Amino acid sequence: MPSSPLDLPEVAAVARDLIRIDTTNHGGGRAVGEREAAEYVGGYLSRLGLVPEFYEPIPRRTNVMARVPGRNRDKPALVLHGHLDVVPAIASDWSVDPFEGIVRDGMLWGRGAVDMKDMDAMILTAVADILRAGEQPERDLVLAFFADEENGGVEGSALVVQDRPEWFDGATEAISEVGGYSISVGDRRAYLLQVGEKALVWIRLVARGRAAHGSSFHGDNAVTTLATAVAALGRAEWPVTLTETTREMAVRLGELTGVGSDDPDAVAAATGAASGFLRSTLRTTTNPTGLTAGYKHNVIPDRAEALIDVRVLPGTEEAALADIRRIVGDAVEVEIVHQDIGLEVPFSGDLVDAMVSALDRHDPGIPVIPYLMGGGTDNKALAALGIAGYGFAPLRLPADLDFTGMFHGVDERVPIDSLVFGQRVLADLLRTY
Repeated sequence: MPSSPLDLPEVAAVARDLIRIDTTNHGGGRAVGEREAAEYVGGYLSRLGLVPEFYEPIPRRTNVMARVPGRNRDKPALVLHGHLDVVPAIASDWSVDPFEGIVRDGMLWGRGAVDMKDMDAMILTAVADILRAGEQPERDLVLAFFADEENGGVEGSALVVQDRPEWFDGATEAISEVGGYSISVGDRRAYLLQVGEKALVWIRLVARGRAAHGSSFHGDNAVTTLATAVAALGRAEWPVTLTETTREMAVRLGELTGVGSDDPDAVAAATGAASGFLRSTLRTTTNPTGLTAGYKHNVIPDRAEALIDVRVLPGTEEAALADIRRIVGDAVEVEIVHQDIGLEVPFSGDLVDAMVSALDRHDPGIPVIPYLMGGGTDNKALAALGIAGYGFAPLRLPADLDFTGMFHGVDERVPIDSLVFGQRVLADLLRTY
């Protein structure tokens, strides 16, 4: 068990240790690397008597896996997976060092506290609870910790699935981020269970013009052309389009809020801090995230580029791209940088029932509501192997905590009590499912 001068619960100490290992991923192959974090995880698994396997297809982009034998080897294996990389953190924007793993106000602070070194720690310590008690999980567990998720898994889960598919032999379902956490709806609490993910389409807009002196009268400025397109796309009002999951979410949240389900946008808006997260699940989103142009103040460049993070509902990728090309116009090129699939699985079946029951045993009477996440996870890579993925990182959260705002945000933090809750719920699930 990791030692802690603060006598932290083990799950918080493990999460803290992982936060202190800088695994920053800038994307596009520019990353610190996950090797030290994977070695930490491998060492923890080894101390539990498991045999970790490592796969490093690209230097320092390290993935690690171990299999836990279950009592009933006839049941399909269950994958529990997390990623070890984190998005960058600009330390000057934070009130704490983002890689120090500080404990303050009953919370663990740091980059990865929410996305997703908290869940990594919950997986490890939930399994430890079972094995240290001399028990076994109900079925085989495949514990996998991936590199490069914050870059779409290109140098992580995608390569693992391609080159090490045997790691997942016999598995049919998977659990990872982002679901199982509580939200506050008025004075009531509810849990969101993730049963789908929007598709990711990262695009680059390219505008071309004619280079000239910055003082010239000039009608062919690439920056101006690009700026017009970026503003149009960033301000585009995409219509609400419901899937099976979001339709059920609207109905169930409508009952809780008293808004009714006729206006899903209004229902999502009534969920307080979670509203931005949930409203994004109802429509396409096109958010500009980067601009590149020029090399000197008095030179008009002949090329300007913008990065746009596009998230679309499963199955609507081509239609969305056609709309994007129409919005930006013929003068701007649309290049696809990276594209993956959308996912949607039923909010039903034995695993869903087991997750809902596990939450109910630890927080009785609180409704569990399906939702379609606006982002993506490594479940998309596993889908290529026929593995159905769910988001279930169970956290009972304070009503006043803007948890969804912590993802990729400043001063990322998670309550220690919530980590302990999640560890217990996961261990309960793994003992019984």
